[in-house]
Amino acid sequence: MGLLSNSNPLPSKPSEFELPENITRLKNALRACTLCPRNCRVDRTIGQRGACGIAAEARVASTMPHFGEESVLVGRGGSGTIFFAGCNLHCAFCQNYDISQTDSGRPCSPRQIAELALSLAQDGCENINFVTPTHVAHAVAEAIVLARHLGLTLPTVYNCGGYESLDTLRSLEGLIDIYMPDFKYAADASGRTYSEVDDYPTVAAAALAEMFRQTGPLQIDQNGLARRGLLVRHLVLPHNLADSQKVIDLIAQHAPGCTVNIMAQYRPAFRAHEFPGLLEYPSRRDIQDLRQYADTLNLVVL
Repeated sequence: MGLLSNSNPLPSKPSEFELPENITRLKNALRACTLCPRNCRVDRTIGQRGACGIAAEARVASTMPHFGEESVLVGRGGSGTIFFAGCNLHCAFCQNYDISQTDSGRPCSPRQIAELALSLAQDGCENINFVTPTHVAHAVAEAIVLARHLGLTLPTVYNCGGYESLDTLRSLEGLIDIYMPDFKYAADASGRTYSEVDDYPTVAAAALAEMFRQTGPLQIDQNGLARRGLLVRHLVLPHNLADSQKVIDLIAQHAPGCTVNIMAQYRPAFRAHEFPGLLEYPSRRDIQDLRQYADTLNLVVL
């Protein structure tokens, strides 16, 4: 069972529940925001917004048992997804742009996010999957502490774009069971053109190494479900715009033996029409060759 007896109710007043120091650090980072590598340094506590487009309070766009995730997350009950509005990346081909590139949804306190997680556990979900959590890591961390106080034992999943701050990741240690980052590009120019950040590969590689240090390789239980570890996603773009083989090299270098999902789900979306190369589809042969290449580097390919 993912939800234990309700023997540890949440306190009615925040002062009755002392937050760990790592969460205090994350919340303090909002005052001149450095939660992600963009380091916008806006004061989100007074409503200012940086690149992510979200002030201090997280906004939840949707929650549901999701059956479209990797099989090791879905099981019989589905992955319990909590989708956050906003994103620190602006990917031209984002398929969730109506959520990630807006402030849609409703504002939710950490307590409310914790309650959503507990509700998904009661519905029989296999894990709690925080989707696009980077810019609201402070709220996610506090929600996990509160939910665990109530008895949540499901694995927590940090489902992100890979452009992460090492300080933020270190503050999440012990709270995240499964890291599931994208590794989008191997060249700075691609990150600049398609996601509007200058240093994607370097930042993503360092973040990957830190995630791997915290959780290690993906651990699968007797039911075929992930319980802990690192699962890296790479979406293959048309015309090798992501330098995909080099991406696999970086993954193998910084997280040797980890699990990868080389994804064939690309389709033109959002602003792809602004880039002629993004209007086509990667070939099946390219995707298969990349999966075989990853296997030769001793990565576990889903």
